[in-house]
Amino acid sequence: MPLIAVSYTYSPATMEGRDTHRAAHRAWLADLLDRKTLVSSGPYADGSGALLLVEGRDAATVETLFAQDPFAVENLIETATFHEWTPVMGTFTS
Repeated sequence: MPLIAVSYTYSPATMEGRDTHRAAHRAWLADLLDRKTLVSSGPYADGSGALLLVEGRDAATVETLFAQDPFAVENLIETATFHEWTPVMGTFTS
């Protein structure tokens, strides 16, 4: 299955809401990890957003799935992009 790179951008104005909903967001991601859908995820060191690598049929399918993320449901993501990613070297290559 293709890898989809999901990039979230956060606004400083949503920090309190993200703090409130972080446990639910991480539990939702942990479920995706258990189902072998989520490959890896984590916030950017500067707090401006996050990168998530997801196995999915295509970017549109992953975008539909990620609409269920508690951060998305609570409108805590400024922007989200979904791109099919083709690694050619390193850990994520077949």
